[in-house]
Amino acid sequence: MGNYAIGVDYGTQSGRAVLVNLADGAEMADHVTPYPHHVIDRRLPGTGRLLEDDWALQHPGDYIAVLERSIPEVLRQTGIDPDEVIGIGIDFTACTMLPVDENGTPLCLLPAFSAEPHSWVKLWKHHAAQDEASRLNEIAAERGERWLARYGGKISSEWMMAKIWQILDEAPHIYEETDRFLEATDWVVAQLTGVTLRNSCTAGYKAIWHKQDGYPGKDFLKALDPRLERLAETKLRGDIVPLGTRAGGLTPDMAERTGLRAGIAVAVGNVDAHAAVPAVGVVTPGKLVMAMGTSICHMLLGTEEREVEGMCGVVEDGIIPGYYGYEAGQSAVGDIFEWYVTEGVPAYVREAADVAGIGVHEWLEAEASKSRPGESGLLALDWWNGNRSVLVDTDLTGLLLGYSLQTRPEEIYRALLEATAYGTRKIVDAFHGSGVPVDVLYACGGLPQKNRLLMQIYADVTGREIFIADSRQTPALGAAMFAAVAAGEEAGGYATIVEAAAAMARVKEESYRPIPDHQAVYERLYGEYSRLHDYFGRGGNDVMKTLKTIRETAKSAAAPASMPSSASASASTCTSASTSII
Repeated sequence: MGNYAIGVDYGTQSGRAVLVNLADGAEMADHVTPYPHHVIDRRLPGTGRLLEDDWALQHPGDYIAVLERSIPEVLRQTGIDPDEVIGIGIDFTACTMLPVDENGTPLCLLPAFSAEPHSWVKLWKHHAAQDEASRLNEIAAERGERWLARYGGKISSEWMMAKIWQILDEAPHIYEETDRFLEATDWVVAQLTGVTLRNSCTAGYKAIWHKQDGYPGKDFLKALDPRLERLAETKLRGDIVPLGTRAGGLTPDMAERTGLRAGIAVAVGNVDAHAAVPAVGVVTPGKLVMAMGTSICHMLLGTEEREVEGMCGVVEDGIIPGYYGYEAGQSAVGDIFEWYVTEGVPAYVREAADVAGIGVHEWLEAEASKSRPGESGLLALDWWNGNRSVLVDTDLTGLLLGYSLQTRPEEIYRALLEATAYGTRKIVDAFHGSGVPVDVLYACGGLPQKNRLLMQIYADVTGREIFIADSRQTPALGAAMFAAVAAGEEAGGYATIVEAAAAMARVKEESYRPIPDHQAVYERLYGEYSRLHDYFGRGGNDVMKTLKTIRETAKSAAAPASMPSSASASASTCTSASTSII
């Protein structure tokens, strides 16, 4: 009788469950559940209330819907006896956080707060806390806080502290009513087990927690705002435990709702990209793993703690025990390509794709593959959703240079692919130049499986060989591996994640290697990209931020005519839908 585990991967638009054979990592079945409420970035559910720019929220009930729909479905597809499943692991986009009351109930599910935007889940790409992040960084730098260097010199608006401070600034009553602020991954694990723990990965990378030093001290938090002085010991309280720890057993209620056996091991939560690292077999330094989807997270192992500009953090044991785990990232990659296909291509491209019987992305890729590097005369900056690494500035915006009357859609598409590759090269150079070697790249996620041109461009631009994960759902596979560790050898799992990776990780035999002629052209283009990068990103020209300010002023002037009163907005729809799911 074989042993199996289930990995559940929570992404930006959907969640998916994968049933994995623990003997060899074979994925027996997978099922995707789109979030019923999608990304909430325009109107608050049930209220009609408009959200401001740079907001990105989610509905916590959508996460439970993934468990209730996708787990029973993978069991049904395979016909595997639920008694053969020994554990569940989950991973999540991060920092995705929410305020809960003393019972662990999200405040947005309570009638008193459901019409308040700050009571909802803040998705990782919620960038409306940039003002707080900027002030936090200024104060930390002025005080000479040692931990700031561990995060490349800047804390992101995407992370826990900035988002909490925004809540305090703009909705102090929500802050006061919050018993704890939790990562969504920790909240879902609490729903599965009845036990609330914090995982060391999200605490370290997203909440400025350190294995030896803990959270930033009271003096610093008080310098931000006197009301934050006791934040760490109150609203961020809770045991912080390593990856692979058994959070608890599956509760009888959740066992009934998922079709699994009560009491099986549930691993503490993880970050989606970080869970993917052992799933591609990377358990030693020198190998940078790119989790490529709507955005990219870049993970790298090192033997010592180094300072690297713009990194999202370095955490001891943060990815693989025994190593320092480094993280960097790009805030938009697949999102940029999707934006162009949705908003930018002319009608004849769609018609041509329909005639060819392929999707628009595939048509553009095929046409773009016919040209050589540099042939279009175009160059782009990949800041459609701000810059995560190395500039850590969400107020930066996209740029496309070199248009002419002869420019074609496939040339624009290729320029956008190339721009994201230049962004990754900037990150690789930052690590390698700071003494954290990057010798080879590994790629996982949806993009490497779909776009061969993209991966060849990345190899040419970075000058490094790229291996591709042999899994459609690499983070979920990694989550299942951590579930096997949480279950332990006695239950049929593994003692360590290194042992699990040795048995279960897989990459494709084919790899992408740099083409010398292409590499030479891209070296010149990358030099021009770097000049634009520094000119617009390091203060040489703040036109991007000026344009955003003008836009916000214009929208504010128009807001009274279009913004419904929050006092008159009804929250009944949100409340009834939420309680029926949870």
